Amino acid sequence: MFYDTKSNAHGLRHDPMKALVAPRPIGWISTIGRDGIVNLAPYSFFNMVSENPPYVMFSSGSRKDSQRNAEETGEFVCSMATYELREAMNVTSASVPPEVDEFVLAGLSSSPSRLVKPPRVAASPVALECRYWQTITPPSRSAYAIVIGEVVGVHIDDRFVIDGSVDTVAMQPIARMGYMDYAVVDKKFTLGRPR
Repeated sequence: MFYDTKSNAHGLRHDPMKALVAPRPIGWISTIGRDGIVNLAPYSFFNMVSENPPYVMFSSGSRKDSQRNAEETGEFVCSMATYELREAMNVTSASVPPEVDEFVLAGLSSSPSRLVKPPRVAASPVALECRYWQTITPPSRSAYAIVIGEVVGVHIDDRFVIDGSVDTVAMQPIARMGYMDYAVVDKKFTLGRPR
């Protein structure tokens, strides 16, 4: 099948676009508003942009609390969403008023960050402390914006550092597949680069 994205006349029951670029890692973004209220929300439009210096991005279809807080305060934290934390991650995806602390809503404990003010998810095996860099708004028919931040601090649970390497499979990160479907990383294979 083929369809052009302007007419979006694919004829399927659901728009397939989100299911075609998958799995997408989930950035569990925590921020603090100017009023001091903590916000926590998962973003499946999330990824690393570069490694040296390290930058990450998250994107949203409307200007949500995470974007506003990151832009206004200049900071955010990205915690890894894992299979063990899937239910709490899902709770934090609810549309709630800005004065609701999603850590409390989901029954999650927070841990303080070292270099930025927003807390991290205490039970998450990885957290990236970020300083906001820029928001990019691509020309489009919607209001999507890409929020980019420089990673200035990294937390890794020592239980997952084995023989000098991070055991990502043991962490069981989850990713969005499309629709309401998710996947878990529970297997890996290695390929050496050609010379």
